[in-house]
Amino acid sequence: MFRLQLGVSVIFVVFTLTLGKQCVNPEVSATTFTTQDATVLTSIAYVSEFTLKCSNGAEKDRLPLYAEVNGVTLPTARIGPEGNGRYQVSWTEEISSAHTGDVPVHLYDEDGYATLRKLLRNNEDTSSAKPLVTIVVNHPGAYQGPWVNSEFMAVMLAALVWYLAFTAKSKLLA
Repeated sequence: MFRLQLGVSVIFVVFTLTLGKQCVNPEVSATTFTTQDATVLTSIAYVSEFTLKCSNGAEKDRLPLYAEVNGVTLPTARIGPEGNGRYQVSWTEEISSAHTGDVPVHLYDEDGYATLRKLLRNNEDTSSAKPLVTIVVNHPGAYQGPWVNSEFMAVMLAALVWYLAFTAKSKLLA
């Protein structure tokens, strides 16, 4: 009889520990960064650092979060001391495929992420997987250098000076 009670107790404890705590009424505040100088880089970096607050305090229990950006799932990283609700998500894109404007970052808890993965695996519409919250990362674009190189401008200026000098000389000798 004792073994049965012990077995039931162990199963109950394991079941309780494996249940993910859900965040109720999430509030998020985020700061974002994107690479804005692409003169010597090959990729644009996107970084979003955010603080999550739940009305039930779920963020204090090491709440695992997952992000989805443009159909790609990404892990989030907890930063700082445990239980402060601070997270970070980052990714890179090639300069040629990076678009300017707002990039939505959908954040999911474990249940939402499981639903999202199932929908992606079955090639179904992912709109039924409701994100916990959505963060918007704004990418204003990246500077890729001047429209005209300075070497080209120097050659054009030298050609103009030569032309003006040649025509002035021709007028003096004529």
